[in-house]
Amino acid sequence: MGEVSTIGLDIAKAVFQVHGVDGAGAVVIRKRISGVKMLEFFADLPPCLVGIEACPSAHHWGRELALLGHTVKLMPPSYVKAYLKRSKNDANDAAAICEAVTRPSMRFVPIKTKEQQTALMLHRTRQLLVRQRTMLSNALRGHLAELGVVSAKGRNGTVELLKIIADAEDRRIPPAARGILDVLARQYNAIGAEIGSIDKNILAWHRSCEASRRLAEIPGIGPIVATALVAEISDWRTFSSGRNLAAWIGLVPKQHTTGGKDSLAASPSRAIDTCDGCWSSARRPSSAMPRSTGPRTGRGSHD
Repeated sequence: MGEVSTIGLDIAKAVFQVHGVDGAGAVVIRKRISGVKMLEFFADLPPCLVGIEACPSAHHWGRELALLGHTVKLMPPSYVKAYLKRSKNDANDAAAICEAVTRPSMRFVPIKTKEQQTALMLHRTRQLLVRQRTMLSNALRGHLAELGVVSAKGRNGTVELLKIIADAEDRRIPPAARGILDVLARQYNAIGAEIGSIDKNILAWHRSCEASRRLAEIPGIGPIVATALVAEISDWRTFSSGRNLAAWIGLVPKQHTTGGKDSLAASPSRAIDTCDGCWSSARRPSSAMPRSTGPRTGRGSHD
């Protein structure tokens, strides 16, 4: 057996599975390692190719192993699944990763930096809080509707309901009901304040990132979308064209019939979603965004 040249690493919370082969493809390492001793184990190995299935923690281990001189490549788990030969377990998963990482047609996921992961945490945390605030708003609307108090849709309508709850002189709400509704109202306002704090952090990160500022100059892309793109995309060379990037973002027309000719041009009627009015919403001019050219179904000439 020769010296290990390629390793498939199946990561977990505490115990990792290592599968290593030499240049001829013969298995030279097959063992389980605790997370505490993993860096020590790889520090004793010569520089080699390490394959890992992409997940949030994989970026951390990818950075750490790269500092030890190894070449680390992350792969989407769905692409690795085709190389699984037997029943799914840690050892077989590591073997499949080891084989998949050497395939010339394999697509890899660039390793994110700590700054990128921090920005993604901001966005995901904000998204979670927005969902929780929406749940509280729906709960307030439902409870007050039982008492015959109904307001307009949207956040402005919720603000009106909060005013009614805070008004002790409003006799439509019984005192006991007002007490429990006030609990929900306080939680709603507290979450709103936390979302505002996260918005400030996102905006500060946007101002400090040149790539994010340049993206925000594109009509239709504001700071919140720009920061999310910079945090999510480590290597822009992943996309062969602007059309592929637009498709990845989701700026594509509705996929009706196209006569076999798919068009991924962005639809001018779609606006970038914005948050709480703190980001400027911009629509890209229709002249700069061609519509999808599908087959004409009407009779006669349209020229």
